[in-house]
Amino acid sequence: MANPKLEILTPQNSQMIFIDHQPQMAFGVQSIDRQVLKNNTVALAKAAKVFNIPTIITTVETESFSGHTYPELLDVFPGQKLLERTSMNSWDDQKVRDALAAAGRKKVVVAGLWTEVCNTTFALSAMLEGNYEIYMVADASGGTTKEAHDYAMQRMVQAGVVPVTWQQVFLEWQRDWARRDTYDAVIDIVREHSGAYGMGVDYAYTMVHKAQQRTTGQHEAIAPVKAQAR
Repeated sequence: MANPKLEILTPQNSQMIFIDHQPQMAFGVQSIDRQVLKNNTVALAKAAKVFNIPTIITTVETESFSGHTYPELLDVFPGQKLLERTSMNSWDDQKVRDALAAAGRKKVVVAGLWTEVCNTTFALSAMLEGNYEIYMVADASGGTTKEAHDYAMQRMVQAGVVPVTWQQVFLEWQRDWARRDTYDAVIDIVREHSGAYGMGVDYAYTMVHKAQQRTTGQHEAIAPVKAQAR
């Protein structure tokens, strides 16, 4: 029997779950810069929307402890219902299990807080009891220390979880730049969220291909004027 993990991620075979991207959880993250974490999480969400990936957003103890999910994440999915829980392990909530089953896809891309608790317990339980394949997005997740994150990732990998990054997932979904129906949206995400790679895209478009600058208005450049010597 072929190893299903040899099949690359496609928009047709995968689904997405965001776990507890909430302020109180983010406050405890020390394994990654928290602004970078938010950037990567929102970028991954935008990618999931572009490719019509079935997406779950689940939260824990919103009102009593963890606070509300990143507004930037919620705004990617207007009207999306949030699956609230009490358990640290999302698999313990029947709504989450039902949503996963309803999507009908065994490859589950996961991003969440914290790596060593909510991500790990969900991943192990979903693999053991639900026979899901888990693709853990390491740079859209965070732990309370670098060691906590790293050892949790190692534990999951030893159990069969596939470690990935947000941009790896994103470009795997795109696969071919000839796919024009998603090309422009993908490039927009790259420009906004991919750091130096995005800057390079802007440079290539404007300097090589002579495209207009990516600004909402025009900015006149005034020619240099050499100052007079005293």
